[in-house]
Amino acid sequence: MFRKFVYLLALAREQHFGRAAEACHVSQPTLSNAIRQLEDELRVPIVERGQKFSGFTPEGLKVLEYARRIVAERDGLYQELTALGQGLSGHLRIGAIPTALPAVPHVLARFAERYPQIRSSVRSLSSRDIQRELDGFELDAAVTYLDNEPLSNVRTVPMFSERYFLLAQRRQVREGATSIRWVEAADLPLCLLTPDMQNRRIADTAFRMADRTVVPLMETNSIVTIYTIVRSGLAASVVPSQLLTLVARHPDLVALPLTEPDLTYAVGLVYADREPPAPLAKALAAVAAEPGLAERVRALTDEALAPWGL
Repeated sequence: MFRKFVYLLALAREQHFGRAAEACHVSQPTLSNAIRQLEDELRVPIVERGQKFSGFTPEGLKVLEYARRIVAERDGLYQELTALGQGLSGHLRIGAIPTALPAVPHVLARFAERYPQIRSSVRSLSSRDIQRELDGFELDAAVTYLDNEPLSNVRTVPMFSERYFLLAQRRQVREGATSIRWVEAADLPLCLLTPDMQNRRIADTAFRMADRTVVPLMETNSIVTIYTIVRSGLAASVVPSQLLTLVARHPDLVALPLTEPDLTYAVGLVYADREPPAPLAKALAAVAAEPGLAERVRALTDEALAPWGL
């Protein structure tokens, strides 16, 4: 039954029988027959029948929901049993909002020291995708906002506070300025993150609080692209403090704190609020909560911001 559930999850992920079979290292007939056997055992149709894969039936979607939970519980059991004899091991799946990606290595570095047998993968996701994948057992943990559009059914470990700056060409702002109001930033040509990103929704809210509605000149879902756009002089941007830790200060660029309103939001680790908690997520949360880690992230951020005069 576990094997059939794994095949079913592969089909849901790949949306194609051939690719699902390849991912599971079996032939397509083997995978198709296993899913038909699962339908016979459960006495419901799971897959919409046709010349090619076209989706799941309502019953199939419910089976998928349980299959994700059962396979995740099985993986957790294996990890717990292995840890008793050989130490914790496995594959840690982490999601992170784009603006928090620069902070993730600080946690993973310490985690890798504690658990060298665990391999990790980190994906850039919107906060909404993080919620969906945590609910669907597709992520073990994530780094996202804690107090703006907070996720549901999660446990949290605070890591740092996100602040906001205008990143612009020096010629675009008043000479000698040490900060800039949101209402002033609204008058500049802007490149912002796409609306599906929570950082963009935060910026839009701040502009509305300043009685401005902004239509950006450009949009992107990449914080690296934002920097290259600003560097080229095409537009200015609203950026989080963590982006400025990634890039060297350029003499033509200036980063100014955005004020009126003065906004900060907590960012931290989240993982599903389940009993028992997933072993890998529990271990990562324990590392993130260790004394000194949040202070180290803050100190490294301040050190990186110092060349910007911040």
